[in-house]
Amino acid sequence: MSLSALLAAAPSPEPGSSLDEAAKQAGDAAGWVEENWSTWLNTGLRIILIAAIAIVLRIAIRRALTKLIERMNRSAQAVEGTALGGLLVNAERRRQRSEAIGSVLRSVASFLILGTAALMILGAFQINLAPLLASAGVAGVALGFGARNLVTDFLSGVFMILEDQYGVGDTVDAGVASGEVIEVGLRVTKLRGAEGEIWYVRNGEVKRIGNLSQGWSTAGVDVMVRPTEDLDKVRAVITETATAMAKEDPWNERLWGPVEILGLDAVLLDSMTVRLSAKTMPGKALGVERELRWRIKRAFDEAGIRIVGGVPAQADEPSGADPAAGVAAPSAYASATSPQSLATAPIAPPNISK
Repeated sequence: MSLSALLAAAPSPEPGSSLDEAAKQAGDAAGWVEENWSTWLNTGLRIILIAAIAIVLRIAIRRALTKLIERMNRSAQAVEGTALGGLLVNAERRRQRSEAIGSVLRSVASFLILGTAALMILGAFQINLAPLLASAGVAGVALGFGARNLVTDFLSGVFMILEDQYGVGDTVDAGVASGEVIEVGLRVTKLRGAEGEIWYVRNGEVKRIGNLSQGWSTAGVDVMVRPTEDLDKVRAVITETATAMAKEDPWNERLWGPVEILGLDAVLLDSMTVRLSAKTMPGKALGVERELRWRIKRAFDEAGIRIVGGVPAQADEPSGADPAAGVAAPSAYASATSPQSLATAPIAPPNISK
């Protein structure tokens, strides 16, 4: 059969069938949209509402934290302007501590708000969050094991700042290094050593902290004099010198208490040690000790009190001993013609012949 015969035998399509099918599909689509438009609208409005609330809440909390930090800094500056402000408040230390705390709080608040909003939006799309949360938990555990040193440093830094263990300007002994704190970070603390070097100390490596700038310091001075000196005179000279020092600037601010004479610390055959102690401003003990030694030495020189290591005492009467008394007498064996040398017989060599 030819192609023309097949085409002639095939039934011809009805003119209205394609239009009816298209109309049916359009009707089905319109019905589906009509059935689901309310769900879409509810989902969209829920997503917009969640995002708007999260953004507004994040902005409000960050502004509240910023104002709180500014208020803390203003209060620190106000206290610094008082008479005892310089002793009680370090403005730079307070500022860095408040900024660090504010940064941590803002980051934590943003993470919690945005993370919760993202999960709620995914839930609005009818997405099963169980596999996502399980995967996030496994990834968090793996990240925690891989970056445990970083996490340890960060957490240690947060607690150091919150507990105010040290701050900018403090002199600390961190075990691994010691010096003056010049910057406190969440991961690393910077210290300037005695010779000007800068130490970068990881907060997680610090096992102990010795803060030499909190509370008060103790200045200790040992005065060594000869055992023949009059102790009452020594006490009177030291007391007068310390009292005069405590009334002069700037030592009247650096000394937070009277200089105490604790007594004899050691008594030896050629010396005796008198120990002094005084409470001072934090970090000023070394300067007080040096000044106190300087003044005591000058006072002792004026009072005629000799300290150990000075010029040895001179005898009142010259000694009449013979200067050659310490020279040994010459030996008779030193001369080859002396009777002792002539009477000496040499030792005969042994006879080894048989």
